[in-house]
Amino acid sequence: MTVQSNIGAPTGAADPKDITIGELLDALRNVEDRPLVFTYDGQEVRTGFHVTEVKVGQFRALDCGGNPEAWTEIFVQLWDVNEDRAHMPAGLFTRIIGKVIDHVSLDPQAKLTFEVSNAVRPMQLHRAAYPSLADDRVIVALSPRPASCKPRDRWLDDQKAASACCAPVAKQSCCG
Repeated sequence: MTVQSNIGAPTGAADPKDITIGELLDALRNVEDRPLVFTYDGQEVRTGFHVTEVKVGQFRALDCGGNPEAWTEIFVQLWDVNEDRAHMPAGLFTRIIGKVIDHVSLDPQAKLTFEVSNAVRPMQLHRAAYPSLADDRVIVALSPRPASCKPRDRWLDDQKAASACCAPVAKQSCCG
């Protein structure tokens, strides 16, 4: 498979391996007639895959540092099954999400998580990378969603910002 080009990735994207639903829909807008192929665990989803659910969750929590957190997350459930048909066109995927938008308010900047199962293995959580074009198909690479420590992530972001302007950064414990 030869990757021809990435589509939709804005310059300076925060994390090109973890896009939002808005970024994904924007990237698919000009390639709606091309087959949409998700990849995970080193394989392509089978041609009969289904989008079985699209859920919007609004979460409130305390992180490991005792800080209140709130976020919206969109879950797209993919059922990786084989049926006698081609991969769904990217436009069909965008229309499915469009139906959800008509019924449920979707924040285009919400965290996007794919739940993937092949009906045998348990459902696994994945994040999506910016789509690319390869062999006239739209490829969206999914990778396992890693856990994170939000206080540590904020501390690392502060450290990066401080190092850009040469200011010392005080050491901070991630959990406390």
